[in-house]
Amino acid sequence: MAVKVGIIGGSGLYDPGFLEGPRAAKVNTPWGFPSDKITVGRLGDREVAFLPRHGAGHKIPPHRLNSRANIYALKRLGATHVISASAVGSLQEDLRPLDVVIPDQLYDRTRGRDSTFFDEMTAHVKFSAPFCPHLSGILAGVAREKGYRHHPRGTYVCIQGPQFSTRAESQEYRRAGFDVIGMTALPEARLAREAELCYATLATVTDYDVWKEEEVDVARILDNLKKNVAAVRDILANAIPRIPEARDCECARALEGAIVTDPKRIGPGLRKDLDLLIGKYLK
Repeated sequence: MAVKVGIIGGSGLYDPGFLEGPRAAKVNTPWGFPSDKITVGRLGDREVAFLPRHGAGHKIPPHRLNSRANIYALKRLGATHVISASAVGSLQEDLRPLDVVIPDQLYDRTRGRDSTFFDEMTAHVKFSAPFCPHLSGILAGVAREKGYRHHPRGTYVCIQGPQFSTRAESQEYRRAGFDVIGMTALPEARLAREAELCYATLATVTDYDVWKEEEVDVARILDNLKKNVAAVRDILANAIPRIPEARDCECARALEGAIVTDPKRIGPGLRKDLDLLIGKYLK
């Protein structure tokens, strides 16, 4: 199967102008429409589907994102890999603003978000390693080769938002050993695993959160976002052509052995909605 890559553009990365031959795709899903129209084009010899996470004009706040529709739509368009571009705050001194971080772990501090495709049946996927190590390794390798100050691992604590943390929360996250803080990696990563997609986050640091006894300056964050976009585009342009055809990771078979509901108990309507995800396991 040819590699098809989905890019979820986070804060600052809204324009799919780096794609060749772009065309718009409007995709409906059992959970409604994704955040916006998806732009499909090419980057080298790879087909790429670009989705602005927060929609045109950054109108959707992190706690209202329809992540199920976003991930399902990319899967429906044929994506095998998803790269999430995200802006994050740093919780550690050596992770400086404008640094690139490719996290390898997640800590969930969200609440009430729809975090599974399986509300009407049961499937238990493994999630001890929430990011695809192969895809993350490609991103880290390119960042190193291109000379960006980067960190090939780290723990991303995902908060509910849309407010920033209190100082007490920020200092506690720092004491816990977390590295960066953001609002969007979850439930995206959980859903990508259920959809058997290779998922990695390309995070760029905008600020030091509030643990340094400084207030989060939105104007400074926006300025750093603009500076980070060039690095993100450069890394994506060089990383995507390196993604191999074959997938030798648990992501590609995450649902194998994970479905515990008796297939006879999965009704026709649910089978239809979830066929893209589970159809091959019910035959």
